[in-house]
Amino acid sequence: MSAQANAETANHHGPGTGTLEHVCVVHALKPDRGIGVTAIDKRAVPGPVKVGKIGLYADVQADRVHHGGFDQAVYAYSEAEAQRWALELVREIPAGYFGENLRVSSRATTDAIVGERWRIGRDVVVEVTLPRTPCSTFARHVREDDWVARFTERGDVGCYLRVVRVGKIRAGDSIEVVSRPAHGVSVRDVFTGPTPGQAQAMLDEQAATGVPLPEKILAKLRQLGFAE
Repeated sequence: MSAQANAETANHHGPGTGTLEHVCVVHALKPDRGIGVTAIDKRAVPGPVKVGKIGLYADVQADRVHHGGFDQAVYAYSEAEAQRWALELVREIPAGYFGENLRVSSRATTDAIVGERWRIGRDVVVEVTLPRTPCSTFARHVREDDWVARFTERGDVGCYLRVVRVGKIRAGDSIEVVSRPAHGVSVRDVFTGPTPGQAQAMLDEQAATGVPLPEKILAKLRQLGFAE
């Protein structure tokens, strides 16, 4: 049995489940002096929403280089992380306010393992790929001083997802981890900078399974001198 198959068998029930609390799509494009327009203003929507390979139907990726494409098709943020910000900022952080497509509970996003796969509802399967990197557009949207630095320091950045199997999702769907790589490197680890041991573990698993790491992670490993 392959390492990936072992992980799927071992983790089918092991890592626990979560709940999709809200599904969010763009409410309106906002003018932004940095990039022209931004699709960061997302709001929760009722009913089933189709999920395709490049994201949710009725959603928009205004900047597919930095916030879109297959490896960043969907952005998830946890309710617990949002509530920590709500307490600090002394205001509500409604679903979609951070530009997320999925607001989830009882499911780690920043501490999810890179490459782990979630089944959402009956049909949709997504794969954890990358951390969110805060930018000046995000700061202007939130309207907080030094937001990029504060968000970076906290490190609760959420995770991007690649769509493995398309289908429909809706608020209230269960989220089940159906596979998890053995390397154990989290989205938070990638965001803060992996150790040499973590970098090597990811590269070793890539070589063993033939499943490529997201190109942005490989570029970061090359930048840090861990990969050619």
